[in-house]
Amino acid sequence: MSTAPSPAHRLRRWLLRGLWLAIAIVAALTLWNSRWAAAPKMLWTLSRMLPASALPVPVEGVHRRQIADTFGAPRGRDRTHAGIDIFAKRGTPVRSATPGVIVDVSERGLGGRQVWVIGPGRERYYYAHLQRWADGLARGQVVQPGDRLGEVGDSGNAKGTPPHLHWGIYGTQGPRDPLPLLR
Repeated sequence: MSTAPSPAHRLRRWLLRGLWLAIAIVAALTLWNSRWAAAPKMLWTLSRMLPASALPVPVEGVHRRQIADTFGAPRGRDRTHAGIDIFAKRGTPVRSATPGVIVDVSERGLGGRQVWVIGPGRERYYYAHLQRWADGLARGQVVQPGDRLGEVGDSGNAKGTPPHLHWGIYGTQGPRDPLPLLR
């Protein structure tokens, strides 16, 4: 014959379950507010935002009226320019135009030293031909508008040309002209 648990035993069991639940909640909140969760939280936020409709010029000291519209211009026999070139003095700071998460920092291909940032609406922002990257810049880093990404240069296939930033925006429909977005 089994006996029912005593009220003291039931209370202890209830308190122990409550303690484990409290520990789980504190652990979850600690993880959620940790630096490891910053990028996933930002990606979630960005995915729920609309693509940008107005942006600052990402090269310090350059105004929109100083930028020529080269989007779609022929480049060789088999491709077109999928961005704009923003000319400035070598070493001029390049800054993130949007909030985002850095998904690549590399030196390769036509763009040379480049940074890719996922921004609002999951659009990808391409900053290329950099002279150098900002100190400590790394994949998975959360950036805010105005955060330094690097410096204007001529790396990649721009070697020997006047220093500039090649800046492209890529959405779900492919590249889009950044110039009309600049304010």
